[in-house]
Amino acid sequence: MRAERTSFLLALGLLVAGIRSVHCFPENVVVKDQHRRVDGHTLASSNTDFAFSLYKQLALKNPNKNVILSPLSVSIALAFLSLGARGSTLTEILEGLKFNLTEIQEKEIHHSFQHLLQALNQPSNQLQLSVGNAMFVQEELKLLDKFIEDAQVLYSSEAFPTNFRDSEAARSLINDYVKNKTQGKIEELFKYLSPRTELVLVNYIYFKAQWKTPFDPKHTEQAEFHVSDNKTVEVPMMTLDLETPYFRDEELGCTLVELTYTSNDSALFILPDEGKMRDLEAKLTPETLTRWRKSLQPRRIHELYLPKFSIKSNYQLNDILSQLGIRKIFANADLSGITGTADLVVSQVVHGAALDVDEEGTEGAAATGISMERTFLRIIVRVNRPFLIAVVLKDTQSIIFLGKVTNPSEA
Repeated sequence: MRAERTSFLLALGLLVAGIRSVHCFPENVVVKDQHRRVDGHTLASSNTDFAFSLYKQLALKNPNKNVILSPLSVSIALAFLSLGARGSTLTEILEGLKFNLTEIQEKEIHHSFQHLLQALNQPSNQLQLSVGNAMFVQEELKLLDKFIEDAQVLYSSEAFPTNFRDSEAARSLINDYVKNKTQGKIEELFKYLSPRTELVLVNYIYFKAQWKTPFDPKHTEQAEFHVSDNKTVEVPMMTLDLETPYFRDEELGCTLVELTYTSNDSALFILPDEGKMRDLEAKLTPETLTRWRKSLQPRRIHELYLPKFSIKSNYQLNDILSQLGIRKIFANADLSGITGTADLVVSQVVHGAALDVDEEGTEGAAATGISMERTFLRIIVRVNRPFLIAVVLKDTQSIIFLGKVTNPSEA
C-alpha cells in the first residue's frame, strides 16, 4: 500500500503601479522583538474570519463552480503590503483583515505574522511546508530603507530588481519564480503585466503531507458524483475504513469528517445535506469552526468514499476585496511608506491555487455532499455531492486551504 500524500500550493500577487500624486505621510512603523504580539488565538480568529468572508464572496461570484483558495496567503500578502500603507489606507487593510484596531496595535499584528511565518517554516520530517514572500521592484525605483528592513525582518521577503518596461520578460520572471516555489503547480500567476508596473509583491505557500491512515489504490473504483439534480459525472472514488474524528451537526444540517496527516495537521471535510450548501456557507464563522472542532469525536467509519480530482483556480480579487472594505489601495492609496511618496496604487490582486487528490497524493480533498447510512452501528459516508474542505495546521490553527468541490471531474 502506498501512502496518500497531501500537496497544497498557491501564490498570490499584489501588483503595484505608480500613477498618483504625492501626499505627506506619518512616521514609519518600528517593530522590534520586545514588542508584545497578538496571541495565537486572536491571530487565528482574525485570519479565520477573513478566510470565511473571502470564501463567501468567491462562492457568490462563482456559483456552482469549484472554489479553491488559500486565505492565509491572501492575509499574509495584504499584511505585507500594509507595511507601506499610511492613514486610512492602512486602517482599511487591517480592518479588512478582521483586526480590531481598538484592541490591537499595528506593530503587534506585524510581529505576530513574523512569528507565524517562522512557525510555518520550521523543518519537519513529516511535512513539507514552505511559505515565503518576494518583491519584484522596478530597477530605478527607490524603496525606503525602513520598508526594505521591515519586509526582510518581519515577512522574510526576498527582493529582485526587475525591468517592467519589458513587461513580457518581467511576467516570465515572476511566473517562473512562483512556479519554482510551488513545485510547478502554479504555472502562470500573472497573465498580463502593464509596462507601468513599479512593484509586485508575491506570497506563495507549498504544502505536502501524508495521511496518517492511507488509502489503498486497489480499492479505487468508478462511481457517480451528483453535481446537481440534473447532472451526474463518473469519477474515480477512493475508499477507506478507519477511526477518525467525526461529527454530525443537526443544527446546520451537515456531517464532518476530519482526516489527519502524519504531522497531526488535518483536512476537515464538511458535507452538507442535500440542498443545504447555500445555508451552510452563509453560516461559516470562526465560532462555527470552533464549535465543530470541539464537537469532533473519534468514530469508526466503516466505509468512507472520497473522489479523486485535480483542480486549479486563478482569481482577480480587486472587486472582492473592495466588497470586504479594502478599497483605497486601488484608487486613492497612501502607500507612502514604501517609497516616501504616495504615487503608488495597487492595480491587480491575483490569486492562484491548485489542489490534487489521488492515490499518491491528496492536494486538498474531494467529495460532494454526503449520503449516510447506519446499519447495526455501521457508519457509511458517501461523499458524492458538493462539499467543503478546510486544511488546518494544528500548531497555529491556520486555515491554509479552503474550498468547495462542486465537480471533481473539472480541472
